[in-house]
Amino acid sequence: MSERQGGFLISKMKSIGGRRFDKILQEKNIDAFNGAQGKILYCLWQGKKMTATEISKKSGLAKTTLSAMLARMDEQGLIVTEESPTDKRSVTISLTAKAAALKGEYEAVTREIEEIYYKGFTDEEVEQFENYLKRILGNLGENDGRD
Repeated sequence: MSERQGGFLISKMKSIGGRRFDKILQEKNIDAFNGAQGKILYCLWQGKKMTATEISKKSGLAKTTLSAMLARMDEQGLIVTEESPTDKRSVTISLTAKAAALKGEYEAVTREIEEIYYKGFTDEEVEQFENYLKRILGNLGENDGRD
């Protein structure tokens, strides 16, 4: 059996894909967010209000990384944080109107990168590939060492 390279290939795809995504953003003169901030925005577009823990789980970003990014996004006027009225330690994050208005641009960039990713693949192959990735994520488990 040949050497298995799945983890290496996924890591390489993530790096190259992230650079391509950022390049598309740059070509379209979209500077309101970068690729990593896009992950946070994507989560919030789906869930409306979320805690940092929920965003971390959905996005795969470590809480320490997420905290710094959320602070920058707050300064940029993309998010609003709110203390829970019942638990002062709990903070929810939601989008501003400015961030909500970026959803269309983000979706256009996402479609463009998906066309690059899946060029030459049938719908069935894409579905099978994504199911394999979901299985791998499941194998990695929820407790993946994010702080």
